[in-house]
Amino acid sequence: MRAAYYERNGAARDVLRIGNLDIPQPEPGQVRVRLRTSGVNPSDVKSRAGLTRKIAFARVVPHSDGAGEIDCVGEGVSPTRIGERVWVWNGQWRRAFGTAAEAITLPAEQAVPLPANVSMEAAACLGIPAFTAYQAVDLAGASEGSTVLVAGGAGAVGHYAIQFAKKRNAIVITTVSSPGKAALARAAGADHIIDYRRESVGDRVRAITQDRGVKAVIELDLAANANLIPQVLAPHGVVAVYGSSAGEVPIPFQFLLQNGIDLRFFLVYEMRKDERSRATAAITEMLARDELIHNVSQIFKLDDIAAAHEAVESGQSMGNVIVRID
Repeated sequence: MRAAYYERNGAARDVLRIGNLDIPQPEPGQVRVRLRTSGVNPSDVKSRAGLTRKIAFARVVPHSDGAGEIDCVGEGVSPTRIGERVWVWNGQWRRAFGTAAEAITLPAEQAVPLPANVSMEAAACLGIPAFTAYQAVDLAGASEGSTVLVAGGAGAVGHYAIQFAKKRNAIVITTVSSPGKAALARAAGADHIIDYRRESVGDRVRAITQDRGVKAVIELDLAANANLIPQVLAPHGVVAVYGSSAGEVPIPFQFLLQNGIDLRFFLVYEMRKDERSRATAAITEMLARDELIHNVSQIFKLDDIAAAHEAVESGQSMGNVIVRID
């Protein structure tokens, strides 16, 4: 099978290769998915570059997200699943071989049935972005009438977070950095949009909430935005954190302490089984009802995987970057 892989950390064009690898065979409890698309996430490009962790295997086929059809099952898995359209998650988490290939084997529960109305391109957005967004909204305690600030509402995670929070009838404020990104956030359902390059986020949030502050913040970059927390968050509020541009972050300790602020950190790869089950059920239901807007910004061929990684690294892509396998 054709696959993209790297055997050392480094720049995309220096280390990514396209070649032929053996087609994997499913072990007991596994399925094999013939992949049509593969999602490229920031964590994928950071891992390839060696920024978050050094290469742990002799050869790595990157990417955790993707979509395709089950074409083979291992012992203990019903053969009725053969031919099923699915999206996959954690493809390359703690494993050498991810979704940037024509096929992948993985535990059967990591191949989620995909409704017929959802494209393979959209399905490759679901693993890391949609699960992260759902878990963040859940930890933030978004509920009817509560006000939530979503950082980066045009990004892969933020775009879904807006939609999941609105599904719970929350009031959503989001930040963006351009008029184009504002349009994406508005289409996702955001009630209030703040261009942080042109406006004071703290002033706008205080004006919108009549000086009360928001109940929760969904934060993609704690290092960049920690000092904003006292300006936007109400007492006894929650900050659900899923990312940071720095490994060590100064925090406004006195404000957090005196106001009983709850900082909730989570890693999407390590969601508990019950958390993953709830998220999967909710996402599947919204997909079946065609209630989710998917923000596919760029699509590349497998041969152009280096360019796909560079698109993610540039930070200029407004949404999800997808590699089409077939």
